[in-house]
Amino acid sequence: MSKDFARPTRNPAAPGVADEEAAGPEIRPTNEMSAGERLRLIESMRPEDAETVPELHAVDVPDKLRERIEAAMSKYPEIRSAALPALWAVQHHYGWCTREGLRQAAAVMGVTPGYLESLATFYDLFRTSPVGRHQVLVCHNISCWLRGADDLLSAFCEAAGADAHEADHGGVSSPDGELFVKGFECLGACDIAPMASIDGRYYGPLDADDARTAVEQLRAGAEVLPDKALANLPAAGGPEPDPDPRVKAAEGA
Repeated sequence: MSKDFARPTRNPAAPGVADEEAAGPEIRPTNEMSAGERLRLIESMRPEDAETVPELHAVDVPDKLRERIEAAMSKYPEIRSAALPALWAVQHHYGWCTREGLRQAAAVMGVTPGYLESLATFYDLFRTSPVGRHQVLVCHNISCWLRGADDLLSAFCEAAGADAHEADHGGVSSPDGELFVKGFECLGACDIAPMASIDGRYYGPLDADDARTAVEQLRAGAEVLPDKALANLPAAGGPEPDPDPRVKAAEGA
C-alpha cells in the first residue's frame, strides 16, 4: 500500500468505513494509520480508485525535469527501464521525490504515479519526505566500522546538530534543514575506510576533524575536503605508464 497516495475512498457502502471517510478523499499516510484503519481502507478500495496515467498536457512539468527524463528514456528500449533515472531527476529537481514530482515524471513516461512511487519507496537512496539540503551518508559496514565509523557518524551529527541515534536508524535532518545525515550499510569503498558519501561524492579516510570541517564547508558553500575526495586521489597502482612508442606511432599512422 502506498503511503503517499493512499486515501479513504468515496464508497459509503463499504463495511467498516467511517462516514467522514466516505464523505471525502482526505489524504492520510498509511504509516500513520492503525492496523484496523489500514484494513478498513483496503476493504473499501475498488479498482477505479487507483490513479490512472496522467495526461502530459494536463500536468505542468518543468522543462529541465522533462528534458532529463526524456533523455533517460531515449537510452532504453523499454520505457520503464528509465524509471530509476527519472526518479533521480525528480529528486535532483525538488530535493526529494515529491508527490507532484512523481506525477510529473509519470506523465512524461506514460506510467502511473503509483508505479514510480513503488520504486521510490523500495530503494533506500530515494527520499519520499523532505530532508536536509546536503546529504551525508556515513558507511558503517564492517571495514569502516572497524576503523571508527561510529565515531565518525557521531562527529557528523554533533557538527550538524543532529541526533546520532536517529541518524543511525533511518537518517535525520539538522534543525536548520541544511544537512541530512544517515548511517549507511555499505558504500563499497573499503579502501578509503572510514568514509562517507557527501552529496553523491566519496570522501575518505575521514576522522572527526574532517567531519566538522566538511559540515562547516557545506554550510559555507565551499569546496568540501578536496584532499579527501576520492576523485582527487591517485590511482592505487600509481600513474598510468607511458604507452609503448611503437603503439603511439601506430595510432598516429
